[in-house]
Amino acid sequence: MRWLVHGQRELYSSPFVTLSLVDVEVPGHRRYEHHAISGPDAAGVLVTDPERGVLAIWRHRFLADAWAWEIPAGMVDPGEEPEQAARRECVEESGWDPGPLRLVQRFLPIAGQSSQTFWLYAADGATEVGAPDGDETERVEWLDRDTVRCVVERNEVLDAMSVIALLHHLASN
Repeated sequence: MRWLVHGQRELYSSPFVTLSLVDVEVPGHRRYEHHAISGPDAAGVLVTDPERGVLAIWRHRFLADAWAWEIPAGMVDPGEEPEQAARRECVEESGWDPGPLRLVQRFLPIAGQSSQTFWLYAADGATEVGAPDGDETERVEWLDRDTVRCVVERNEVLDAMSVIALLHHLASN
């Protein structure tokens, strides 16, 4: 059954996030206000190399006050295609330009609250093109398969995009 939307009231908005109350009705059941979060889509890239392993960045997330391994990823800018964003973020965050990208998965990280879409790409190999942006990355490393398994098992990967990417990598090899 498809829910009916009777209207939406914006509570807060910025270029990064909008919070709204949506007046929804479950046909034949009830009508209520549901919180909805919207924001720019995000894109990331799982870069693998048979000699080096998986390209990963080590960074601090201040909201969780936690250090974690991540794949390069970030917001899709207005007018930008997700594939372009994935490549741009990889260069900015790691200093490596990935090879040709292929779409692995698109998903809604919090489907019950947001239509924001995350785009996960994969690339075989990359070319080092410079230093990473120091504001976002503490260090860049290539992690071998055993290390990838260990960091996932030790909960050293916290964001959904990176967890999905690394589990996909482990499952497909």
